[in-house]
Amino acid sequence: MLADPALHLSADEDHAALVAACEPGVGLCTIVGIEGSFSRRLGAQLAVLPDGTTVGSLSDGCLEAQLATDMRGQAGPRVIRYGSGSAMVDFRLPCGGGLDILLDPAPDRFACREIVRMLDSRRPAILPLPSPSPLAERRYHPRLKIVAFGEGPELDAFARLGDAMGLHVELHRKDDLTLGSPAPHVTLDRWTAALLLFHDHEWEAALLEQLTSGQAFYIGAQGGENARIERALTLAARGVDEQAIASIRSPIGLIPSCKSPTTLALSALAEIVAEYERLRAAD
Repeated sequence: MLADPALHLSADEDHAALVAACEPGVGLCTIVGIEGSFSRRLGAQLAVLPDGTTVGSLSDGCLEAQLATDMRGQAGPRVIRYGSGSAMVDFRLPCGGGLDILLDPAPDRFACREIVRMLDSRRPAILPLPSPSPLAERRYHPRLKIVAFGEGPELDAFARLGDAMGLHVELHRKDDLTLGSPAPHVTLDRWTAALLLFHDHEWEAALLEQLTSGQAFYIGAQGGENARIERALTLAARGVDEQAIASIRSPIGLIPSCKSPTTLALSALAEIVAEYERLRAAD
């Protein structure tokens, strides 16, 4: 029975094809070369199920259909050029570029399952790609996790946006917290962002002490310049390291001086996603 990608913590849009490829009879397509501009990253993947349906996305649908057709009858791994420079003169990519795609009708199922287990436990992983791929391996990173603390319409708006994007957002509302104490059951790793959305900033100090002692790649706190200065003085008085204090983003977001909860939530979310993408690229 085909594994449901939604059952795995790893299963964001970047991992869905990998999860599907764990099952017998599923082929795996991987972009191993890009000529010109293209809307997907090197290593992007698509799974082709035995009935020809696909999991994942590499373009607007025309390429997926062609890959499903080409996967049928493949005896082993093969790299095929699509678009510019392809021998298939009747198939062109709308962007005008060219793609080299590895079609593997029988990827290493054990390796795929092991990578899914590693991603579910929040560890990066590598899948070696078979010859004749010019790309030696495909790297996978744990999905973005955001731990958000706070209250009011800003937290509600952030939760809605995160849900709409299919992100893993863990909410800790003020009513569930104890003033002056760290939040229970919070785990942070280098693929986790933390965001504080409080109007009453006295709730922040204990939480920021907790967060700055972890591995979160991003820590942000709502408030303007005056709030930032007061926060820094409070944390310094509590013995928080100067470098840790400086790492806290405030004001938050890419849009300056947001005037609505939804705009602030969107601004903060965009900043977090941008930092996560930079972290992935550097790893």
